Amino acid sequence: MYKIWLVFDPRRALIGLFVFLFGLAILIHFILLSTDRFNWLEGPRASRVKASELIAPPAPALDFVRFG
Repeated sequence: MYKIWLVFDPRRALIGLFVFLFGLAILIHFILLSTDRFNWLEGPRASRVKASELIAPPAPALDFVRFG
């Protein structure tokens, strides 16, 4: 395993690895910030559907006298 460091310069390899991992972490965090569920800065956005639209109005009662 030590021979791989004879081929690659350890300083450049580790700097490249850290830059890649930092870029990947930033990308993942921006993807999470763009979602509604995992946006920890702004919190969940308000729903576009009104609360009154979520609950169905009660069905009218049947008039059994009229239907016989």
